[in-house]
This record gives sequence, structure tokens and C-alpha cells, in this order.
Amino acid sequence: MISIVIRICLILFIFLNFRYEFRLRDFVRLKMALDYTPVPTIRPYPNFNAAEDGTALREAMKGFGTDEEAIIGILTNRSNSQRQEIAKFFTEEYGRNLLEDLKKELGGNFEDLILALMIPPVEYLCKQLNKAIKGLGTDDSCLIEILCSRSNQQIQEIVDCYEAKYNRPFAEHLCSDTSGDFRRFLTLIVTGVRKDATNVDPDAARELAEKLYASGEGKLGTDEEVFNKIFAHESFPQLRLIFEEYKNIGGRTIEQAIKNELSGNMKEAMLATVECVQHPPTFFAKRLHSAMAGMGTDDVTLIRIIVCRSEIDLENIKLEYERLYEKTLESAVRSETHGHYKRALLSIINAKAQDE
Repeated sequence: MISIVIRICLILFIFLNFRYEFRLRDFVRLKMALDYTPVPTIRPYPNFNAAEDGTALREAMKGFGTDEEAIIGILTNRSNSQRQEIAKFFTEEYGRNLLEDLKKELGGNFEDLILALMIPPVEYLCKQLNKAIKGLGTDDSCLIEILCSRSNQQIQEIVDCYEAKYNRPFAEHLCSDTSGDFRRFLTLIVTGVRKDATNVDPDAARELAEKLYASGEGKLGTDEEVFNKIFAHESFPQLRLIFEEYKNIGGRTIEQAIKNELSGNMKEAMLATVECVQHPPTFFAKRLHSAMAGMGTDDVTLIRIIVCRSEIDLENIKLEYERLYEKTLESAVRSETHGHYKRALLSIINAKAQDE
């Protein structure tokens, strides 16, 4: 009899502890979303002088040998707009293309990183997307990372730049290399159907959460079209409220529902959207960890995230990386990279956020 009572008490303890941890995770997630203020590692360099920087870069590449440390010191401590001014001065003063000179002097991952720093952000994303879908095979994880994490305005800038650069509508190119519900979801995103409103509608959130539940966990099978429309149409603030309402309706998180109801690329795209809605640094910290986990390093992803988020929220990502994996992003990069490539990455990661 005593042993039965002990077992019952133990079961109750485990159940209550699980519910406490579940609620604590929800509280932490909500607090992170509400407290999220993007903090970059790179901001415009104070007392910037394009002529001085351009002259120093010319000296670093002139004659025999290359002063890689000088290149790192300048380009990893300037904002992208300042780098464009340096490139303009370089052409006007020397009649040379700075990017072409850097290509000739550098190599490997170090070259890829420095060139990524030199390209305007939207153009760089277009190049990454084009690389992801041209040729044999498609880099779906790259498509998901870029398209599911950007606002409607940012997507429109990418779409306009892509068509101007490649003389082909991005949606058309995307459709030719993807299929099924995954293609429909990404197409909805790139055609700009997402609402831009920052205010939220609690009644609509409740109604849409009920639709999601009825289209997935509340029935046999899954109506992916409903998930597509809601996830691609609603603003990020509204989606955040919808996800909270979903938990109140079904007693489970939207992530749990997605994992149970969807599969493949569609599942990954939906989960990425949820993380970017709730707390973008969590999504990018996980992407960075995956890029450096196991044998080998996914340097393309590592470079893309470090460069693209350096002027947005790389400081936040650093904090989240350490919270999730109990090691710093700096230590992970140190162990997975080497040489000038490593030093340039660490310089971006540890750049002091200067005031203008």
C-alpha cells in the first residue's frame, strides 16, 4: 500500500514538474520576444574617411605579398555603406575595381568572407538565392533561412533586385526548382502577401488559431493550404499572438503541432517561421550551430549569417548561442576555422558597436 502511494506521489511530482518546466519555457519564450531589441556588432565607424581607408587598402595589396591584417582591420570594422564609399573612392582614385583586386589577392573562405562584406546586403542575398536554386539540386535550407526570416519590405527589395540582376522574376525561378506545398508557401512569401501591420487583433488571432487546430491536430490528415495561407499572410506580431492562442486551444505548442502534422521541407519552413516570429536570434544561433556541428563546417552558411546579421542583431545571436549551447560563438568559430579567415570572422563577431 505504501509503495503504491509513493508511486502515485512520484507520478504527480513528475507531472507537475513537467507542467512547471513547460510553462517556464513558454514564459521565457514570450519574454524574449517582447524584450528583443536588435543589437549589431558592426555600426558605422566614427571619424570615417573613405580616402584614408582606400589608400590603406591599395598599399595593402600593392607589390609583392598582401597585408591581410590591414584588410581585416579596415573592412571588418566598417559598415556596408562605408565599404561602398571606400570602393567608390578606390575606383575614382586608382581606376581600379576594389572587389576585383581583392579577388586577385585573396583566396578560399577568406576571400568569400571579404567579398561578402563588400557586396551590398540585398545584392548579396540575391546571389545566395540564385546559387541555391540554379544548377542541379536546390539548397532548400538556404531558401528557408532567407525567405522565412525577412519582413515583407525586405522580401520586396530582394525580389526587385533579383529581377534586375538576373533578368528573370524570382518567383518564376523559384517555382521551377521547388514543388508541392513547399513551393506554394515560398511563392506566397515572395509575392508579398504578408500584412505589414504592427498592431494585433486578438479576436482574429483566436479565430485563426482555431482554424489551424481544425486543419491539423483537430482532424484526420492535414490541410496544408490553411497553414500556408496563415503563415504567409499574417504579420509577425499577429502570428506571435496566433501561436499563443493555439497553445490555449490545443494545450500544445504550434511547434509540436507542426512536427506532428507536417514533414520534409514544409515542416522545416514552418518551424523556421515560428522561430523567426518568436525570437530571430534563436533561429540564427541554431543555424550557426548546425553549420559547425559534426565533421566539416558549412562555411557558406557560416559566412552568410555572420555577415548578414552583423549590422542587425549579431550581439543578440551571440548571447542566445551561449544560452543554448553553454559555449560562446567565438569559441565555436575558433575551433572550426583557421588562419586569416578565422581572424576576420572573430573580428566581425567581436567588433565594438560604435556610436555614429
